[in-house]
Amino acid sequence: MHNIALIGYSGHAFVAIGILSASGKKVTGYCDTAEKAFNPFRISFLGSETTEENKALISKTDFFISIGDNGIRKKVYDQFACVQRYPVNAVHPTAIIDGSVVMGMHGIMVGAGVCINPLAEVRDGAICNTGCIVEHECVVGRFAHIGPGAVLCGNVTVGDGSYIGAGAVVRQGVKIGNQVMIGAGAVVLKDVADGETVVGNPSRILNR
Repeated sequence: MHNIALIGYSGHAFVAIGILSASGKKVTGYCDTAEKAFNPFRISFLGSETTEENKALISKTDFFISIGDNGIRKKVYDQFACVQRYPVNAVHPTAIIDGSVVMGMHGIMVGAGVCINPLAEVRDGAICNTGCIVEHECVVGRFAHIGPGAVLCGNVTVGDGSYIGAGAVVRQGVKIGNQVMIGAGAVVLKDVADGETVVGNPSRILNR
């Protein structure tokens, strides 16, 4: 069995452990800012990933960044990329990924029941969470997060670091900018500029 260390150990990590375990990998320890009192999987605390000792340890083993926050996940990713170390992908075996999909090589999480259809692209550090649908020719940007049950209709682009909330639906051809927040259950019918927060059905820009 392939051993993996996690960086980050909270709710999102618990899902990642399920995915990694289902795909034949064993999580043997975790790095975090402090040891967690709640340790349901009884894995070893390795200390902070920022210490030189643990940087050396992680340089010798495969690891996965199990942090749901897009910005923090990118920051940790970049720290290791500087020394040419990159996280593995975590893909649940029940995910349906067409053979023509272009998948990044590093730090992608694809949850149980996800469907990614032909000619889509999922870039490094992205999360496609449980049961979401990424339709044909969509692009999911680096460190973006597609929430549980969200639907991207065909030819949708989601920019880097953006978050699509649980159950949201994005109409075909819509372009979502970078660092956008789409609220849970929103129905997005038109393009969204960088940095905006969008909620509702039909969606509207928050505080405008």
